Amino acid sequence: MFWFKNVMLYRLTSPLTLTSGELETQLQQTKFTPCQQSDMSKFGWSNPLSSSELLHFSLGQQFLLVSHKEEKLLPAQVIKKETEARIESLEHKEQRKLKKTEKQAIKDDVVAMLLPRAFSKHQFTAIWLDIERQLVYVDAASSKRAEDTLALLRKTLGSLPVVPISFAQQPSDAMTNWLAKGHTPHWLTLLEEAELKSFDTDSVIRCKRQDLESDEINVHLEAGKFVTKLALDWENHFSFVLNDDATLSRIKFADDIREKNDDILKEDVAQRFDADFLLMSEELRLFTEKLIEELGGIKERI
Repeated sequence: MFWFKNVMLYRLTSPLTLTSGELETQLQQTKFTPCQQSDMSKFGWSNPLSSSELLHFSLGQQFLLVSHKEEKLLPAQVIKKETEARIESLEHKEQRKLKKTEKQAIKDDVVAMLLPRAFSKHQFTAIWLDIERQLVYVDAASSKRAEDTLALLRKTLGSLPVVPISFAQQPSDAMTNWLAKGHTPHWLTLLEEAELKSFDTDSVIRCKRQDLESDEINVHLEAGKFVTKLALDWENHFSFVLNDDATLSRIKFADDIREKNDDILKEDVAQRFDADFLLMSEELRLFTEKLIEELGGIKERI
């Protein structure tokens, strides 16, 4: 199961409806295929459940997809060294300086020669479509990786009207108030890690294994610094880092959560996958509802 380690949350700006059959037909059009010898990269959809050929997994109006990107690893220095050697040899042989277009052609030949021997890097990105609540969760630690997967889904569906979720209260303002006033929400527990920034000087303070309710932290807050990252724990659910752009990183589900489905036989892959996805999605859904309420509701924007 793809237990999310990060969450980039988006909302649909116009209603999206999906049926399992129609979605599968569309996904097959952009199915992942491995790189051939001459390919630098390939990007498409892979099956979330290894024992199924389907390119999606669904429970009611909840859909889980997995994008698969393969990229050939060709170190720039290796390409440069081989290209320069060939250019030097040809210039010496012909007693003239090569044109820019000729040098580029040589470089292209070098890349073509090296590609069949290059190693591949594989990257899988899970995306959960909560059609019931018109929200989209992407398990990505960078906006580029999330946007790449959303772009693939947009290509697959023909359109995908989504924007990053935003709240009535900025997460940075909320986190700063939690520390400054000592009023962290009752359902959250402060851990010992945070990042504070000064927007005037761009100075950054990163704290680890630090009591965040100490006088030392208060001095930084009183000096005008804002909290941009805060490590928190949702008791008996999961720990995480809340970022100022409302994304979650380093999600770690509690053992009590991960072990709830241990009574299901490991051999029954499909049933365990089904149960784990239901468990994870319910945890993240409930957390999202509580966070939306804590930050004053979703801020509508076009």
